[in-house]
Amino acid sequence: MANIVMFVILAAVIIGSAVMCVATKRIMRAATFMLFVLFGVAGLYFLLDYTYLGAVQISVYAGGVTMIYIFAIQLVGKRPLQGLVERMKGSRVFCGALVSLAGFVVVTLVLLKNGFITTCCDYSEEVPMKTIGQSLLGSDKYQYVLPFEFISVFLLACIIGGLVVSRKEGEEK
Repeated sequence: MANIVMFVILAAVIIGSAVMCVATKRIMRAATFMLFVLFGVAGLYFLLDYTYLGAVQISVYAGGVTMIYIFAIQLVGKRPLQGLVERMKGSRVFCGALVSLAGFVVVTLVLLKNGFITTCCDYSEEVPMKTIGQSLLGSDKYQYVLPFEFISVFLLACIIGGLVVSRKEGEEK
């Protein structure tokens, strides 16, 4: 029962923070709400007793990606960010809501068709951590070492981009 209560609390924090991250107009508040979302996901990992994945979530995503995001914001400066405020029109909001609803319906239909909901709710078999580790860092089919390498190249590109932006600002002055 306590697990269900904690799950509901974490789900509410994640959903509320995600909505506020997208809805806010201030970029530092968006970064803060994104940090809350990432911490909430780490809390879900800890709730499932996957302490290693929870620690990786906090250190890699909540720590690293958020810090890169905040550094990029600080390096850009105030002038380019001031013109980014866009007014929302009713037709755009309606179209966005319609596309979101269509996407939700498609995802739900795919989950129901493939029987994913019934198989994921079967608690009779627990996946060992060794299997998860081999899936994440293996190089066979349906294993994820290549996406991890792409993410590392992406983060390196973000760091280099931040250095280029900061260097251009320093040379102009």
